[in-house]
Amino acid sequence: MISKLPRWVEYGSFLLALVAGLVNSIGLLGFKHQSISHLSGTATLLGTGIINSTLTDTLHLAAILMSFLVGASVSGYFLRSGSLKLGHNYSGLLSLEAVFLLIALYFLSTDSFSGHYFASAACGLQNALATTFSGAVVRTTHVTGIFTDLGIMLGSKLRGVPFDNRKALLFMLIITGFICGGAFGAYFFSLFQFQALFIPAAICFLLAFSYSMYIARYANKTNKVEV
Repeated sequence: MISKLPRWVEYGSFLLALVAGLVNSIGLLGFKHQSISHLSGTATLLGTGIINSTLTDTLHLAAILMSFLVGASVSGYFLRSGSLKLGHNYSGLLSLEAVFLLIALYFLSTDSFSGHYFASAACGLQNALATTFSGAVVRTTHVTGIFTDLGIMLGSKLRGVPFDNRKALLFMLIITGFICGGAFGAYFFSLFQFQALFIPAAICFLLAFSYSMYIARYANKTNKVEV
């Protein structure tokens, strides 16, 4: 059940969704108006591009899809489990995501397509951090599945199935975080252009540091209990 999830999952999910919304809005507002954090639209554009676009544009879209896959594969290699557990290398992966975003910032500032690839890899890495635990699926770089799951819950409620308030709260936090990220991304892009990517990168570094402190405190408490 979702009730078994620690409270930090909700706060972390909101902030990660905020990061994804920021990155995606900056990508959409920049050159090529490229979506970054989700692949459905990009995959559709790739399909239409095979018929209607140049080879360069088609290869660019394919590279974005592959970059997301590479980022997710990095998380898959280091997490090595389908469940959310303390001690997993979340801090290191969040730091790596921040590094990818900073590299993306560098390339995007020079109008290089390579920036899209690193930003996409960062989002793929982040999305793979969302794992399955006690029947709860948490995804933070897009909200299509979240809206679908929320709709299923509402429909089930109408036919008498108990409504999981905490699961609904988690979904609403992710949706709100993603939308707020889009708004903040638009605002900061108008001020700083691609330098606005410093903000999601800083959030990832802050989350990595906070999680490391949390783990250290938890380990310290455990050691005291054992003694």
